[in-house]
Amino acid sequence: MKIEIRNGRLIDPKHGVDRVASLYIAAGKVVAIGDAPAGWSANRTLDATGLIVAPGLVDLAARLREPGFEYKATLESEMDAAVAGGVTSLACPPDTDPPLDEPGLVEMLKHRARSLNQAHVYPVGALTVGLKGADITEMGELAEAGCVAFSQADAPLVDTQVLLRAMQYAATFGHRVWLRPQDAHLGRGGVAHDGEVATRLGLPAIPASAETIALATILALARETGVRAHVCRLSTAAGVAMIRAAKKDGLDVTCDVAAHHLHLCDVDIGWFDAQCHLVPPLRGTRDRAALRAGLADGTIDAVCSDHTPVDDDGKQLPFAESEPGATALELLLPLTLQWALADKVPLPVALARITAQPASMLGIDAGHLGLGHPADVCVFDPGAYWRVEPKALRSQGKNTPFLGLEVPGRVRTTLVAGQVVYEG
Repeated sequence: MKIEIRNGRLIDPKHGVDRVASLYIAAGKVVAIGDAPAGWSANRTLDATGLIVAPGLVDLAARLREPGFEYKATLESEMDAAVAGGVTSLACPPDTDPPLDEPGLVEMLKHRARSLNQAHVYPVGALTVGLKGADITEMGELAEAGCVAFSQADAPLVDTQVLLRAMQYAATFGHRVWLRPQDAHLGRGGVAHDGEVATRLGLPAIPASAETIALATILALARETGVRAHVCRLSTAAGVAMIRAAKKDGLDVTCDVAAHHLHLCDVDIGWFDAQCHLVPPLRGTRDRAALRAGLADGTIDAVCSDHTPVDDDGKQLPFAESEPGATALELLLPLTLQWALADKVPLPVALARITAQPASMLGIDAGHLGLGHPADVCVFDPGAYWRVEPKALRSQGKNTPFLGLEVPGRVRTTLVAGQVVYEG
């Protein structure tokens, strides 16, 4: 299949490309940019005049809810949501049921995803057996089965010695370790940021120190072991400052932020809006400002959706009893564009945070439009606004704090390996 995407503004942050040009695709790969190859004859031509032609988005955290939570979402529904949002590669955390701690489970998930012929799925394996924090998993076997990194997801790992041993093992064999920093004791039972809003509403609180204490441990052990550490879902200003200092000192550490935390703060909880019950919790306005600034200056390497579809029964409960999480695969691009517009961040810089940079953290050949490389492409209209409504979302989860709001960036076409998988 030969496809020509004609006259779009081609933006490829990895290779420094930002110009109006045509993109030529054949046999699933990018074969030319600008001038057509000799003897070129396209089977299909897509007119991208006035649109952005970018690499397919790469999402570092998208829960697909299989296996075990099919009543919340199915692989089919979430893969539909992914390509509708321009996401062509995604990593799924290990907190399924059962957790992704055995090669057979990983192979089954990858086989199911491949059979759907949509976005590429990269499982993140469990760091400890059953995510219980006691015994280290067989990382080598899980890596052979397809795991790109190892994580506890949101499950606590209380025993620091186990964490040290896991990092030592991972460092020895070149595996990546992804950790969300939250002290298991300081964060226990909490559902909201420890501030004025939580006090007024009488909600159990999680102090910022729950993140910084855990982050200090992660950074110290990463420095000692030399492991490739990635910090997931940073949420505090103090955490951003710690990462900035660690990078300045030469520590090989990366981090991401959830798209929601760039726009929302604890005030948005209002009167117990369960849609704003997230993990980590929405922090204060100062924290939100620090996250936005850290993303702009490169301290924070990537934006992820932290896609967590929840059924209605899980959200229609009192705030503290509701299930945390928000659907976001289809909002990753709009929320990133909204941040870039508001903070006057150049579009190529913003797109790098959701393409080339997360791809680098996954260690995959994605997030760029290099010649001879897989043609995973997202064509979108940055000036088209759309309203976030349940009927507009393909994800089975309709749970998002942004319901009713208009957001920029409508995906027109998504290609995976040179095949059109979505047109909107």
